[in-house]
Amino acid sequence: MKDDRLPTMEQTLIILKPDCVQRRLIGRILARFEDKGLKLAAMKLMQISRELAERHYAPHKGKPFYPGLIEYITSGPVVVMVLAGPRAIDVSRKLMGKTFGYEAEPGTIRGDFGLSRTFNLVHGSDSPESAATEIAIYFTQDELHSYGFADEASVMRADEV
Repeated sequence: MKDDRLPTMEQTLIILKPDCVQRRLIGRILARFEDKGLKLAAMKLMQISRELAERHYAPHKGKPFYPGLIEYITSGPVVVMVLAGPRAIDVSRKLMGKTFGYEAEPGTIRGDFGLSRTFNLVHGSDSPESAATEIAIYFTQDELHSYGFADEASVMRADEV
């Protein structure tokens, strides 16, 4: 349910990939986003079909890594979620770290939990345009929620939004 009295926040799509689910890291990684102050606007556990994966990763079709990417993202259950907050895309991408775990800085999700080029734990939208497109692939408008927290004034000043 959407509360129109709340300020509009940027949204981003986050996917906790099959390796994240298989390694039982869902809670630990979700906690990092929440600890930073981002809000969970939607979330579901699902198996991504080949058709859905091809829709999501259409911009990468024809690139050498595309077949492996489709195989990987469809190999097991994932957690798909929408996070919301001021500068949610940039904040999420900084929390995730560089794409390849062995290049990611310690303190980032991939830096702390990743080592592989392929198994990189998490996907995050890279722009407002891709976020809007990706969110619409996985969620309807009715599945997206906006709400307030009692401690919001302690996370960020209203004039910083």
